[in-house]
Amino acid sequence: MNELTRTSGGEGGGDEAVSRFVERFAAELTEAGMQRMASRVFAALLTSESASMTSAELAEQLRISPAAVSGAVRYLNQVGMVSRERDPGSRRDRYVLHNEVWYESITRRDQILIRWEKVLRDGSEILGPGTAAGRRTAETAEFFEFLQEEMSGMLSRWRERKAAKAAEG
Repeated sequence: MNELTRTSGGEGGGDEAVSRFVERFAAELTEAGMQRMASRVFAALLTSESASMTSAELAEQLRISPAAVSGAVRYLNQVGMVSRERDPGSRRDRYVLHNEVWYESITRRDQILIRWEKVLRDGSEILGPGTAAGRRTAETAEFFEFLQEEMSGMLSRWRERKAAKAAEG
């Protein structure tokens, strides 16, 4: 029994409906800029009950080559969305979706924004505050500072919301 069959049993829709959803969500991720195969592998892991699959399971479910799986998981690992674990007692690798993948991804983006803001502030000084380029660069730095502040608050509210839901259920 492959992961797709396990995923779609019980509460969810049938294999075909799950497969359509995986492709639909993957298309949205691709449209947003993620690599196509990485999008498909990510969506497959997200929809699997265990949030983990072997290369063979991914290749079978998505009907892609093991090389395509390898490239996709390499990318997803580099951006911190999945990790590789060894199946106990086996030589097979299992690819595991991180528990709080979106939270972690946004947190990493926040760190990037901090670096960009600093570089832009330095650039604004170099260009000169009286120049159009200096003002544009300073405004961009201010925008990134604003985003950081807003994201920090959003992430705090998310943690509070998640904790409240956990306490309820």
